[in-house]
Amino acid sequence: MCRDEERFGRLAAEWTALYGRCSSATPFQSHSWLHSWWLSYGRDGALRVVLVRDGSGALVAAAPLMRAGGPLPVLTQLGGAITDFTDVLLDDECPEAAAALARALARAAQGAVIDLREVRPGAATERVFAQWRGPRRRLPDSLCLELPAVPMEGLLERIPSGKAQRVRAKLRKMDALGIDSRIVTGDEVPEALDRLLKLHQLQWRGRGVTAEHTSSRFAQHLTRAVRPMVERGDAMVTEFRLAGDVVAADLTLMSPRLAGGYLYGADPALRARKVDVATMLLRHGARETSAGGRDTLSMLRGTESYKQHWRPETVRNQRLMLAARGTAPLLWLRAGAADGRRWAAAQVRERPWVGRALARLPGRTPGGGGG
Repeated sequence: MCRDEERFGRLAAEWTALYGRCSSATPFQSHSWLHSWWLSYGRDGALRVVLVRDGSGALVAAAPLMRAGGPLPVLTQLGGAITDFTDVLLDDECPEAAAALARALARAAQGAVIDLREVRPGAATERVFAQWRGPRRRLPDSLCLELPAVPMEGLLERIPSGKAQRVRAKLRKMDALGIDSRIVTGDEVPEALDRLLKLHQLQWRGRGVTAEHTSSRFAQHLTRAVRPMVERGDAMVTEFRLAGDVVAADLTLMSPRLAGGYLYGADPALRARKVDVATMLLRHGARETSAGGRDTLSMLRGTESYKQHWRPETVRNQRLMLAARGTAPLLWLRAGAADGRRWAAAQVRERPWVGRALARLPGRTPGGGGG
């Protein structure tokens, strides 16, 4: 078990090699993303990265974990709320890796519940879950939307012909305006990310921007993580220019099988000129993703209406909980609390009066609530 962030940093080469041998890994499992996240968001003494090596000393499995805060002893994944998919790494060439990691996690837990959020279907964690010998629970987590990795014309075939014609007209208008795109190289990444974050804040000004996206620790995390990811092909930063000025910027994270648009920013002046920014970004992402031989163009978490226009496939992440027999009551308690929160959220969605009643309870403030 690795508990020291400097030692975690020195694992970069081994981790990256294992990441390349784990076909289900997403960019959020890259060492650059996880180590940078820890430097920005980690807590002293909480790091618990479980490592499994074969007889030759080669790294064949890894679980990037930490002790969670709160009253119950819980191990959870690195990456937190800003990470769309979490997973462990298993060497595809080592059939025994999943069982070995399951045994290692059982020893590492030491009376704690292992609670793994946002596990994508087909993730390596599912193989560890199947090998687990103690109590376990599988719960639903966030919804994600996915498209096939095909060029824009292929995506247009998924929607009604009338709507497809309107999209083509929007694309012709963008081209007539002279908006061009340029993929940023490694040395340019820090300044490009700074421009992206400023455009993101400008785009959402007065409309409830996600507070974390405006924080210095988030900016520092992206700058640290993304440049080496760009250099290895795990990320792509694109700037869109109009008359020489950067009017939009996009960060896409990529693995051999999947690419996902993570964050973008756009000048509100584009809306005034009737530019459909989401369609502009999707055309670029579809072209680059399909050219790279990937299977999936992910819209990541969230089911916003603008994503639904393209008739994507809905894929639900999972929440996997593991415990020893002696800590089974803690697992049932945590799983029960998660079930209760999910039920309450469903009631608020289906019965708006429930949300209004909760908002009137003493000590509640508009927009408040638990995590």
